[in-house]
Amino acid sequence: MAINLSIKNVPDALADRLRARAERNHRSLQGELMAIIEGAVASEGGTAGLAGGREAVRRGTRSIEEIAAELRAKHPDPITSGPRSVDIIRELRDSR
Repeated sequence: MAINLSIKNVPDALADRLRARAERNHRSLQGELMAIIEGAVASEGGTAGLAGGREAVRRGTRSIEEIAAELRAKHPDPITSGPRSVDIIRELRDSR
């Protein structure tokens, strides 16, 4: 059975930093707090009972900059052939 936890009197500066962290990881504040708690408990040695009885899934472990760098390394040359997106959009718009 899941329970609700509540943290009271969180300083504004800390709440702002948590919101920024959640945004960087593309999560809601609730999702970010859950990831922090899961990570803390998992580092203690054991993940039983996390995520509602499911195996804990780690999300958002890389920043967008890291993902972009990895993709640039895989595909260093930009696509130069084929239609441009703006041309496709204009064609669709003008066909109405």
